[in-house]
Amino acid sequence: MGRAIAIANQKGGVGKTTTAINLSACLAAKRKKVLVIDMDPQGNTTSGFGVEKNELENTVYELILGECSVEECLIKNVVKNVSIIPSNVNLAAAEIELIGVDKKEYILKNEIDWIRDQYDFIIIDCPPSLSMLTINAMTTADTVLVPIQCEYYALEGLSQLIHTVNLVRERLNPTLDIEGIVFTMYDARTNLSMQVVENVKDHLNQKVYKTMIPRNIRLAEAPSYGMPINLYDAKSAGAESYMALADEVIKRKGI
Repeated sequence: MGRAIAIANQKGGVGKTTTAINLSACLAAKRKKVLVIDMDPQGNTTSGFGVEKNELENTVYELILGECSVEECLIKNVVKNVSIIPSNVNLAAAEIELIGVDKKEYILKNEIDWIRDQYDFIIIDCPPSLSMLTINAMTTADTVLVPIQCEYYALEGLSQLIHTVNLVRERLNPTLDIEGIVFTMYDARTNLSMQVVENVKDHLNQKVYKTMIPRNIRLAEAPSYGMPINLYDAKSAGAESYMALADEVIKRKGI
């Protein structure tokens, strides 16, 4: 049974998509079978794997509306061992289209259950908002991985997210838990980065990943080439960090 991890934070620009792409690719490089689900209407995870998002016939939008099957929107082996359910701007309309639909919080979960046992990991990239798309991701997921940018307002977004996870657990998915917090855009040269890390650890010590993702030019360049960092520049600090994070995620699961 695949372990489903939603990558979520209501704050934008914290490295959700970068983490979704690169964690998935690094898990796959360690011989895990990975399914990536792009739940963000921006479709950046889709294009980050080199898929032309605006030319797709079937995406997660059509899947949610029941216009295609999960097999019909699945793109297999975008890189070795990684398949993706893609997204594009059409997904922005899903919220409105789902008004009045019965059990709309579970649409994604019910579809993914058909193929869940084909994968070791299912990584879901959430939009930067608490929307019906994010709730669908959280009802499908076993855990939530929270990327946090090392900046002053990091804790503010974190407390909101923990509140959301608790609500979803109470009302929709009783087994949902926080997978862990991963620090992104970390710069060891700045006092602020170190203060943010210490501050979060004081609040949530057992949930913080040891691996920190540094600010890294190669990491920023890779999406424009439609490649994850381990294929774009395997020797970069960004690639080494995501490989280390993949190791930690695997160890936590015990696969």
